Amino acid sequence: MTGVVRQVDIYFYPASKPPTSNLNLGVLSQILLSDCLIEPFWNQPTLNEVRSCLLKLFYVQSELQRAARRNRESINEIDLPKLWILTTSASEKLSDSFGFQLDPENQMTGVYISPPGLKTNLIAINQLPVIPETLWLRILGKGKTQESALLELGDLSPENPLRILALEQVANWTNYLETKQNLTSQERELIMNLSPAYLKWREDVRQEGRHFSYQLSVTTAEPGGLKIRN
Repeated sequence: MTGVVRQVDIYFYPASKPPTSNLNLGVLSQILLSDCLIEPFWNQPTLNEVRSCLLKLFYVQSELQRAARRNRESINEIDLPKLWILTTSASEKLSDSFGFQLDPENQMTGVYISPPGLKTNLIAINQLPVIPETLWLRILGKGKTQESALLELGDLSPENPLRILALEQVANWTNYLETKQNLTSQERELIMNLSPAYLKWREDVRQEGRHFSYQLSVTTAEPGGLKIRN
């Protein structure tokens, strides 16, 4: 029987352990502390979709264990990847079906953990508190959750490197959608949510262009200082 090809949305593993970074991604930083599979959902996943995610996780873990045995090595339980399911919303029924509970260590609403053996966590983005530490996850939400997060993004300090990178991605995202034919209702909603942040990015680019143009117009003159060209 031919095996079924299973594709993971994102398989992340840090370049160094523990990861080293000067960027503070809040809750997202906690996700990226160790090897993990990340499965995002625009709508609440069905029970079968969650089971499919778990199947991918177990397959990856099994492959890693087989590779370790071939190399006559052992792999510790703590080194096996986790699964993070990111969903724009999650009902109590969904959480209860897989034994998800609030993380007792931080008790942050919207962040759920499974029984230890499953090595799976679930984040309900619409339930996250509106604080800076959750911004980078709330941007992945939809409706008012995403709209509010994108406005917060635009209001960050212009010197914030995360703001710059994120607005560049928003611009790319918006440009792609605006050139696409036959947009779905979800994509049209996304364009509406992205628009304010996209306009922020365009204003930033315009201001940077002015600044760059001014810098180019300043040249060294005869002794006595600088000459500014009109």
